[in-house]
Amino acid sequence: MTFQDLFGTTFPIIQAPMAGVQGAALAVAVSNAGGLGSLPCAMLSTEALHKELQILQAGTQHPYNVNFFCHRQPKPDAVREAHWRETLSPYFHELGVDPSTIVSGPGRFPFSHDSADVLEKYRPAVVSFHFGLPSAELVARVKSWGSKVISSATTVDEASWLQEQGVDAIIAQGLEAGGHRGMFLSNDITTQVGTLALLPQVVASVNIPVIAAGGIASAAGVKAAMTLGATGVQVGTAFLLCPEATTSSVHRAALHSAQARETALTNLFSGRPARGVVNRIMREQGPMSTSVPAFPFAPAALAPLRACAEALGSGDFSPLWAGQNASTCKAVPASDLVRELAASSPVMTTTL
Repeated sequence: MTFQDLFGTTFPIIQAPMAGVQGAALAVAVSNAGGLGSLPCAMLSTEALHKELQILQAGTQHPYNVNFFCHRQPKPDAVREAHWRETLSPYFHELGVDPSTIVSGPGRFPFSHDSADVLEKYRPAVVSFHFGLPSAELVARVKSWGSKVISSATTVDEASWLQEQGVDAIIAQGLEAGGHRGMFLSNDITTQVGTLALLPQVVASVNIPVIAAGGIASAAGVKAAMTLGATGVQVGTAFLLCPEATTSSVHRAALHSAQARETALTNLFSGRPARGVVNRIMREQGPMSTSVPAFPFAPAALAPLRACAEALGSGDFSPLWAGQNASTCKAVPASDLVRELAASSPVMTTTL
């Protein structure tokens, strides 16, 4: 089965869902250009989710994907939170932040029946998950209204597990990818490998479509992934400079600079490993730290530092999510980027 047959798109390209740097507008532009646009939903309330889905429905008649996290929500750890704030105290003093005013709480929420209640009214073509899958009951509910279910695997074992749970396709997420690692069977970073190593192993281990992700930012990269057996590709970082993205000015400036050539996995901003452009807080406190509160409670303490620094034009405390191929980003409309990425696909070759 081809990517186009499975998802109903013109091109075998998924725009990766990127929380914090996009809303429905980017997804609409990508879907209208023939790719599969994606809406990140982990940071949205049910009310906000409804509004974004309304924009999507009004903006495109083509298939789109909605993405959710499905982590297990831990209990707050007051001792760990206090220790982390003490670690950050020099920065609070430097920027004039009163830590007693910081409200603790989770920055992201797992997929739930409340989310599904909203989603069922719209019945998107594709629902994707990160950090494994939600309960079998929720997966069955999503499938019952006709949505395809896909999820990310960062190892062969994770891919095999996802296939056993009945997903329709697997995203093989290589180590080069920006944003959060989708790892869920292990927290061991040493299990994580690059796209060119992971992709052919996953393809050989499962009998459902595999989508390549990580470091793909050009038509040549798309072609290489397809040669290695991918049914399609997922691309995120390349879309960060598109006008339809809501990427902040400090984030855009970092991507335009030589700084974008240096990325690293860090848990400082969320509590889980995620790849971003190296900045001051990553250099001075990590990039990986055992002091950080568990995901998704980590963002609260850094939020006021980020706000203060960004108001001064600095990304010192911002999560500048980006993959290892970030220096190739271009400020072009999303529709143009989709066509550039698809230039080597069979559909484009025939069309041209």
